[in-house]
Amino acid sequence: MTVQKERFALPLWFVRGLRRGVVTTRYPARPDPSARALPTPPVFRPHALTRDIANSLVVICPSRALARDGDTLVFDVGACTGCGRCTQHAPDAARSSGVFELAATTRTALVKRIPLAGEVSR
Repeated sequence: MTVQKERFALPLWFVRGLRRGVVTTRYPARPDPSARALPTPPVFRPHALTRDIANSLVVICPSRALARDGDTLVFDVGACTGCGRCTQHAPDAARSSGVFELAATTRTALVKRIPLAGEVSR
């Protein structure tokens, strides 16, 4: 009998929701308040990023979203899991972006190149 109830529970719930006009989310008309609690990729402050800090961030990043290329920190936003280790390790150089929606037309658009402190940005 439990199997019978489970089989009909979803369709009945769905039809009841359609009749009543139930909406489970107001997105995208209004941001969902629970989105504030989601982990988001970091934003880096180039003026606070030194070579030593950049090297240590590359080492602690579990998703390998960070790499060094000369005097540049290469940040792959598409690989970032939003774990927050970089923001905890270097709060002056990195902070949570608060942006959890990421879209790009090409994969390379998700790769950011951040100049290190003392370097001229190009």
